[in-house]
Amino acid sequence: MNKKIVVTGIIIILGLGLFGGGFFVGQKSIVCETCPPSDVNFSLFWEAWNLLKEKYGKQEDLKTQDMIYGAISGMVDSLKDPHTVFMPPEDSKKFLEDVGGRFEGVGMEIGVRKGQLQIIAPLEGTPAKKAGLRSGDKIIKINETMSADVSLDKAVSIIRGPKGSEVVLIIMRDGWDEAKEFKIKRDIIEVPSLRWKLISSATGKEDENGDIVYISLYQFSEKIDSDFTKEAFKILNSPAEKIILDLRNNPGGYLQRAQDIAGWFLKEGQIVTTEDFYGKKPQIIYKAKGNSEFENYPMVILINQGSASAAEILAAALRDNRGVKIIGEKSFGKGSVQELEGMNDGSNLKITVGGWLTPNGVQINELGLEPDIKVEMTENDYQEEKDPQLEKAIEIIKEIR
Repeated sequence: MNKKIVVTGIIIILGLGLFGGGFFVGQKSIVCETCPPSDVNFSLFWEAWNLLKEKYGKQEDLKTQDMIYGAISGMVDSLKDPHTVFMPPEDSKKFLEDVGGRFEGVGMEIGVRKGQLQIIAPLEGTPAKKAGLRSGDKIIKINETMSADVSLDKAVSIIRGPKGSEVVLIIMRDGWDEAKEFKIKRDIIEVPSLRWKLISSATGKEDENGDIVYISLYQFSEKIDSDFTKEAFKILNSPAEKIILDLRNNPGGYLQRAQDIAGWFLKEGQIVTTEDFYGKKPQIIYKAKGNSEFENYPMVILINQGSASAAEILAAALRDNRGVKIIGEKSFGKGSVQELEGMNDGSNLKITVGGWLTPNGVQINELGLEPDIKVEMTENDYQEEKDPQLEKAIEIIKEIR
């Protein structure tokens, strides 16, 4: 069974099963469990394998399973696709914890853009967020390791760690003259699905009788559908007449969850996204399914460079189908499709199989979404805890009837 994953930023290594292994002898025949391709000569691999076994000086370091993982990791890395990765059992467990919404670490999604390791989004309420890390920050060094010297999966492994331990990051940010050091204590990360509050259009302030509901979605984890359903009925019973949907710093998650949430805002059957397989097979169209309870609510959307994958899919779906205005900064541009394939030893292979298109047929990957109304956050805005993007959203939503 596979799952469509549209989350960014976690990459690990690879497991067994490709290099001619997997044969067993029956009474009269040899049966292949995992057959090697008939048109590929693996003799060079086995030649290198046997030379290492014969000549490598530190024989105690030759661990068969690690050698197999390393070999297949090299095969995957040769694709130069940071989103196609293999995860051995322990790394698979960590990955599934991440998208499940609970894990140990500092609480941020990271990825590679133009060869540079950077922060996609610090997650709400986490040590990374509290330390002041931001979307777009470039990670120069992790503890004593230069980020340029390690793969994305290795960087994730170094940053992750048990509660109470500390990691040191050297960060460079646009506008800075020099990099700065951040010491962050790891913790148990339980990422909330969402939060919401009522805002008065008259004052622009939080008000329990306000007519605008501000909804912030943090990530499209497994539990967001049930969490959103519970909160949605509270919102429907509130005085809210208009919606500001905040997808800033939302790094994505499961496609199915984004499709579920879209069903609250779109008519049944409207296109949420199209999965394109680069001509290998026909496209798959994903449509809204749900009760459409918020379909007639006037709304605007907030995005920034930390809005990625499933967040971009939802924002594009609402803009293309309903003409909803997007406010903020250009999104990250993670629109490739991964399928998560379980392996026979508990490992997982996350494979890029295609790309996501907006309902209007525009590619998301590496392009991102341009806001209809561009509003950038300045250093002073962060320091003074101002939010001109939200202020602009309130200003715009007030005028929509």
